Amino acid sequence: MPKHVWYVWMCYRKQMKIGRRIKEVFDSKPKTYTINWFAGQLHCDRRNIYRIFSKDNIDIILLGRISKILNHDFFADLSKSLEINDWNSDTASEKDIL
Repeated sequence: MPKHVWYVWMCYRKQMKIGRRIKEVFDSKPKTYTINWFAGQLHCDRRNIYRIFSKDNIDIILLGRISKILNHDFFADLSKSLEINDWNSDTASEKDIL
């Protein structure tokens, strides 16, 4: 496998699945935080909440709204998942990619 293809694959593999993280935070909230409540806060149908939970990526405006509603900084979670040390932990270097 060419090195640049390997690197892209490794980056994808390490990518945080944001929908999964949103579900984890939602599930950790008190039971008064229901799917119907969450859908009401986002002004959408409850089916859309389940779609959000299954997403690998999400619009930043929507993520900002979800962060406020659930009182959790998902941007910090994403930032931590992209730390430079994580990307450099594999054997690929910048010169290998270019």
